[in-house]
Amino acid sequence: MVVDVGGGTTEMAIMSLGGVVYSNSLRVAGDAMDHSLMNFMRKEYNLLIGDSSAEKIKKEIGTAIPSNNNKYAVKGRDIRSGTPKEVNITEEDTSEALNPIIKEIIGGIKDALENTPPELSADLVDMGMTLTGGGSLLKNIDKRFSKETGLPVHVADDPLACVAIGTAKALDQEETFSTVLSEY
Repeated sequence: MVVDVGGGTTEMAIMSLGGVVYSNSLRVAGDAMDHSLMNFMRKEYNLLIGDSSAEKIKKEIGTAIPSNNNKYAVKGRDIRSGTPKEVNITEEDTSEALNPIIKEIIGGIKDALENTPPELSADLVDMGMTLTGGGSLLKNIDKRFSKETGLPVHVADDPLACVAIGTAKALDQEETFSTVLSEY
């Protein structure tokens, strides 16, 4: 099983014997995580932040499972006074903010697993799930997905580039992948 947590979508596919057994796409991914962080900062701290600040928070202290009490300074505009303001947030804050998005992705993964033929379940237990895309770099997302699905989960070696690398390899081996490529 491969789960690609990109910017605008999360794509998931279960493959067997060179073919796709199940695939699905969710319109929730890294961008939705950023917006969730922006909304959290507005509601909890009365602080307006932009997209780039939210993405920076996600990369610096964002987590699917909090593991420490580190604090991170966030600068923005106070909603009430309109003046610049700085607040300190924790991993616990980011985990709470990101939880609805992560739960939605987990729901999609569970749907994929439920729609997979039972004969492939043993393979999934053995092979697990591989995460790709920028969203797979969120701290502890692999641990959270493993905890929720019971499958071993690992992040691809180069999660930002592996989709492009895989596509290039498939195009180089056109004869092998002709049936898959003809669908697109």
